[in-house]
Amino acid sequence: MKFREHETFFIRKGWLSKGLRNVLAHADVFVSRQNNPMDVLGIGSKMVKSLRHWMKAVGLTTEPTTGQRVQTVTLLGEIINENDPYFEEIGTLWLLHYWLVKANDKQYPIADAEAGAWWYFFNEFKITEFTRDDFYTEITKFLRNSDEGEKPVRTIEDDFNCIVHTYMSRLKTNPAKINPEENIDCPLGELELIDFAGFAKDDFGKRVRTYRKNAPKKDMLHPLILLAVIIDQASNVERKDGIKEVRIASIQNDYGNAGKAFNLDIINLTALLYKIEILGHIKVNRTAGLDVINILTDWDFYDCVRAYYEAIN
Repeated sequence: MKFREHETFFIRKGWLSKGLRNVLAHADVFVSRQNNPMDVLGIGSKMVKSLRHWMKAVGLTTEPTTGQRVQTVTLLGEIINENDPYFEEIGTLWLLHYWLVKANDKQYPIADAEAGAWWYFFNEFKITEFTRDDFYTEITKFLRNSDEGEKPVRTIEDDFNCIVHTYMSRLKTNPAKINPEENIDCPLGELELIDFAGFAKDDFGKRVRTYRKNAPKKDMLHPLILLAVIIDQASNVERKDGIKEVRIASIQNDYGNAGKAFNLDIINLTALLYKIEILGHIKVNRTAGLDVINILTDWDFYDCVRAYYEAIN
């Protein structure tokens, strides 16, 4: 499990398109000895390390764990580069966010998360209105009960601050210190999954900021993006008579699935499922206490992503 790999830098606007463009041109852009990565990318040494981490964490690139650590663009990265190279579409941001908070290891999912704190915040942290201390207390208990052990206080605090700045504009988090014309916010802030909730007093009477998790605003999450996530999470579900059956409770509550990743309650999730049903890709069955969907399409995750871009264009 990885913490504080971001060097305290959240994703800046323009970083991912710059990173993707340069990895496609030179796979060794982050480790090249002939061409200084700082000169090529136009950012400082710690930012280079941060961008290298974020490219992997959001699913745009992979790199081997041994040998020459060059990066390879993933299929998701290729599709995004073909359809939205400047990361302007809200669906692109949802896809990057999903990849950031999912994990492939079903038995111990946090172990292979590129951004452990992000995985924990969306999959395990159950408090919807919270302070930094709430997050620190809960994640520390979680890690203590896992095989990971405790992490340094500064590591957890830096990750929390970075999570907040990922999904909130700096104008909201530090209004007195930020020039509104500065353009250093994280693009994932457009998802508005975290918001400022006000102030509270801690155990010592000190005033502290409180935050809350938000569900996606109406029509902000495209049904085909949700379908992509559901199909990706159901990749190991066996077909019966050519149809995959998935419990709606699993979509809402399983680690990495849509309910956790997108802060969806059952009302919002159900409304989106019926939109997918109208498109003909699933059948919602909520009779006789079944509460399942039948996946009728043979599409995989990447087919759904391609269909999303075709739909919006």
